[in-house]
Amino acid sequence: MKILIITGQMAANIITNNIRQYKKHELYLKVIPMPIAAFITPKLITYHLKQKNILKSINKDKTTPIDNIDMIITPGLIKQDTKEIEKELNIPSYKGPSNAADITLTLDILDKMQLSTTKAADILIRDQQYQEAMNLINNYNRDNKKVEDLLKKKENILINNCPVGQDFPMRILGEIANASQYNDEQLLERVEYYLSSGADMIDIGMNVGEENPKKAYDMIKLVKDNFDTTVSIDTLNASEIKNGLNAGADMVLSLDHGNYEKVISDIKDHDATAVIIPTDYSRNIIPHTPTEKVEMLESLDEKCKDITTISDLLLDPINSPSLTDAIISYQLYRKRNPTKQLFFGVGNVSELLDADSNGVNAVLSGIASELGVSILFTPEASLKTKNSINELKTASNMMFIAKMRKSIPKNVGINLIQLKDAYKKDDVSIDTNNLKHIEAVADGKFIPDTKGSFKIIVEDNLIKAIYYRDYVKNSVITSTNARAIYEEILRRDMISRMEHAAYLGMELEKAEIALKLNKKYIQDFPIF
Repeated sequence: MKILIITGQMAANIITNNIRQYKKHELYLKVIPMPIAAFITPKLITYHLKQKNILKSINKDKTTPIDNIDMIITPGLIKQDTKEIEKELNIPSYKGPSNAADITLTLDILDKMQLSTTKAADILIRDQQYQEAMNLINNYNRDNKKVEDLLKKKENILINNCPVGQDFPMRILGEIANASQYNDEQLLERVEYYLSSGADMIDIGMNVGEENPKKAYDMIKLVKDNFDTTVSIDTLNASEIKNGLNAGADMVLSLDHGNYEKVISDIKDHDATAVIIPTDYSRNIIPHTPTEKVEMLESLDEKCKDITTISDLLLDPINSPSLTDAIISYQLYRKRNPTKQLFFGVGNVSELLDADSNGVNAVLSGIASELGVSILFTPEASLKTKNSINELKTASNMMFIAKMRKSIPKNVGINLIQLKDAYKKDDVSIDTNNLKHIEAVADGKFIPDTKGSFKIIVEDNLIKAIYYRDYVKNSVITSTNARAIYEEILRRDMISRMEHAAYLGMELEKAEIALKLNKKYIQDFPIF
């Protein structure tokens, strides 16, 4: 296929270097006399192609008239629809990548994917990769015959209506810690938020050191009456466990050597599942070495052989006493118990580490996947771990797709990259040596805008620009998009000073970044 690639002056060298040795298609390059590719328009392209209708190949050993070109690929950053080019030249024309360095990736997928006249190729590729990834996950979960066959294997179990085990994506159990602090409405809101974030199961956490069986019953029943989801009761207290089971709890967290005898018959009667841990808190017995942990848990598993159990080796925080030893415990247990379901308390680490949760969740999910873990468990108890359930759901899907494809969890169609870039961007520089250099100075002067002022806040998953006229609240403009808000402000003629407009643009963009990253936003203060 004869393909003409359009570019601007600044990206020309990058394009040339990337396609010089490309053999799959016969490539031609047209550099439009415009420094920045984003400023190129379809009209400008058609004008220059009509002016000089003979094109040179990238290696300059061939020429061809424009009429012989099979496809035109424009910069991905041009704003208009490329159909305008096709109308003028009668040549199919599509948007290429936003990043010039991705041109070969775009050329490689031409026989697999239809490019777009409105969407940049790299975005299109990412969208398709994401769709393929999610189709794999969704089709796997919806294949009832396959699920039924997999549940016959020892590695897998069914908890309520949720298939769990090594042949399924790791399930996310969202813990509502100290759930009794919420009233009914708040509890249901929390459950709905967890489920919408991707939780497969909901854990109702009771208060340690208290005994409140009635509250346990009421909370479990409230959730079961309002949501069709798997629910666990999180307590070592026998009376709370029994009442939780009577209210419909599908799973118990947790059984140890100190409480199992009091509740094992109730768990069996309700056909519930129990998470077992290698402790006896009633006698303050906690194993210290990986071998002690494994042996103590295997002993409890034998005592609980009449019920369905999931093993939790207890993932320790770093240095408390040892995350490394905890992972060694899991590895040792897995080698000795290859078909057993495993439980991984990710929140034990992420909540007690001052680091952004997405990277922590990704790495721990990868370790869990290698160990054959069935359930990833976390609360969202602090600002730094906000969105952890969604992050773990994404990480679980990443690891499952990588496992299915027998690949590393990279370029699988979904990712947890938020603050950094997956790929190097165009290394385009502008020579400023001959320009007059002006050192910017902020003088801090403030002149009120006679048309009014704005208070910007982020709440309810929205950016809100509250408009004050004569220091009195007048109206509020809302969106998730900074551009939409400042365009609305301009449309309604609510601003008169250039420095006020520049300031609002800066603050609205900060607010949008904060909204996307779940960061706290306070007007006039940095978000990082």
